[in-house]
Amino acid sequence: MKNKIECLLCGAAAEHYLKFREKNYYRCHHCSGIMMDPAVHLSPEAEKSRYDLHNNDVNDSGYQNFVKPLVEIISGKYSPDSAGLDYGAGPGPVAAFMLREKGFGVELYDPYYWDDPAVLYRKYNYIICSEVIEHFRKPAREFSLLRSLLQPQGLLICMTEIIDDDLNFAQWYYKNDPTHVFFYHQASLRWIQKKFDFAALETRNRIILLET
Repeated sequence: MKNKIECLLCGAAAEHYLKFREKNYYRCHHCSGIMMDPAVHLSPEAEKSRYDLHNNDVNDSGYQNFVKPLVEIISGKYSPDSAGLDYGAGPGPVAAFMLREKGFGVELYDPYYWDDPAVLYRKYNYIICSEVIEHFRKPAREFSLLRSLLQPQGLLICMTEIIDDDLNFAQWYYKNDPTHVFFYHQASLRWIQKKFDFAALETRNRIILLET
């Protein structure tokens, strides 16, 4: 076991924080992010097998209610002719489905299910990352890409569980998914905002809004 690794987000030193079920976790002293040891990340094949087990039916009312706040933010701020991208859409892109029902045109990208690199060469008014950023193995590279895809006054809308200093990480359910490899603190989000030149950052419980 290593005592320290390089933070997967900001590159600073991340010290050993916890061992749970043979997996070591590290916490960055600079951005306060917590990350799984990259040495135990799942293979791409095993990761996709986990995603294949998810019950992501776009017609499921519970699933629709879960992402409804994202849909309401977009439909309240943008018109249907705005350009949108659901990044990491997964096998059941419910947010995109609900927006399309409202007349919005939303492109899809996912490395396993919607692998269309062409959509990553366009510019968007908004990008959705619903339960996606905790899966980022190289979060700095991913946020750099997402920022580059946004038009001026664009919006990156993420949904994830955010950690705080009072969290009992050992008992926290969210880390137990083996595909969840990076967990964000408010300090992590502020680092992302500054590093990638987002004009504004707002958090609403699980929802993170980063505006250009």
